[in-house]
Amino acid sequence: MNFAQFLLILKARKRIILMTLLVTVVTTLVVSLLLPKSYKASTSVVINYKGVDPLTGVMMPGQLMPGYMATQIDILSSKNVALRVVEALHLANNPAVRQQFAEATGGKGRVEDWLAEALMKRLEVNPSRESSVIEVSFKGSDPNFAANVANTFADEYQKLNVALKTEPMKKASSYFNEQTKQLRDNLETAQSKLSKYQQDHGIVNVDSRLDVETTRLNDLSVQLVGVQSQLAEAQSRGNMARGANYAEMPDVTQSPLIQNLKSNLAQAESKLAEAGARLGRNHPLYQSQSAEVARLRSELATQTRVTSNSVSNNASILGAREAVLKEALAEQKTKVLALNRARDEMNVLVKDVESAQHAFDAATQRQSQTRLEGSSDQSDIAILNPATAPTEPSSPRILLNTVLSVFLGGMLGLGLALLAEMLDRRVRSEGDLVEIAQVPVLGVIDWTPPTRRRFHLPNPLTPRRLRLQ
Repeated sequence: MNFAQFLLILKARKRIILMTLLVTVVTTLVVSLLLPKSYKASTSVVINYKGVDPLTGVMMPGQLMPGYMATQIDILSSKNVALRVVEALHLANNPAVRQQFAEATGGKGRVEDWLAEALMKRLEVNPSRESSVIEVSFKGSDPNFAANVANTFADEYQKLNVALKTEPMKKASSYFNEQTKQLRDNLETAQSKLSKYQQDHGIVNVDSRLDVETTRLNDLSVQLVGVQSQLAEAQSRGNMARGANYAEMPDVTQSPLIQNLKSNLAQAESKLAEAGARLGRNHPLYQSQSAEVARLRSELATQTRVTSNSVSNNASILGAREAVLKEALAEQKTKVLALNRARDEMNVLVKDVESAQHAFDAATQRQSQTRLEGSSDQSDIAILNPATAPTEPSSPRILLNTVLSVFLGGMLGLGLALLAEMLDRRVRSEGDLVEIAQVPVLGVIDWTPPTRRRFHLPNPLTPRRLRLQ
């Protein structure tokens, strides 16, 4: 079949095409007018894509994942949100709704689930391209009800998004509460063990540098060194005092009493020499002066011996003091060593206390953070454009349906025309005669019907023109 034959078929079957087109358009128009009007209300929500929690400022890498937007769409169109909408609008309390539920399901199941599924069928969730805006649309016969349901879906989605973040934090907060109590008990137990150990061993300060016994040991060491130096000097002086020249000792020569006695002795000897020059030895004055000189000499010798003996005694005293300090130092060393061993054992308890303290502080900090996040009602989802009651119905679209019916009716008419031609094949041109009868065409009679006139019947068999092949 060529294009000319196709046009001839359409021309011959134009009544079928026109009737099919007319029936299709009229039927579509009547159905569109009879269908109930449906209104579509839309609201849009915007999602924060910064990836930062608005309360704690912590990075949330989950929002930066490619599937985050798809996840939010699934949450928005989930049954959980639909059930929240049913509960928020109190749809299950309507007697008419319950009657429809009983007629539709026979009373099986829950009316809330039935209403949620019905709302989900009329809900449309469409994300915007290359943006974080989601459009939520709902279709219904009542424009106000459709707008109310769309806004409620957006509100409940926002609340559910907050609940999905806070509920795990609340559970984690309960867990941290239990752990904090246990860690506090562990800390108190470790501290009590440390305190008891300090009391049993008499350890006041954990730091050995600030311990009294260590300070006392250092003082004894300093005193022993000082006594030993003094003892060495005293022993050298004692050796000199026991020698033949003890009168020339610095302690003897520098003694004020001995110097005074030497001065008095010198004066007495000068007086004795003067008296011996003027008087005789038997003279009473001479003898008195001689007795005074003898007394001063005896007293000087006595004081010299006393001073030298005091030096020797000082060396003995310092030796005894050295022995006492050595014994005290040895005892103090033993005590300090015992305290150091006890302090080493106590350091283990101190480490246990520090570890328990660190664990308790970390758990307390984490508990505060989870409690704060669990009590937060901040959401990263905001309503951009709330839905309003539409003034024009979204369906049926009479103009669009009519245009589509014209196209569909035309295609259907063409199909019926071709089908009718296939069932009743006729000769439309010389090409059809050659193709069907398989005979050569000798000539073609072009016949044009005359114009109809009133009260004039033309002869249809009158030939007009003969064209030979």
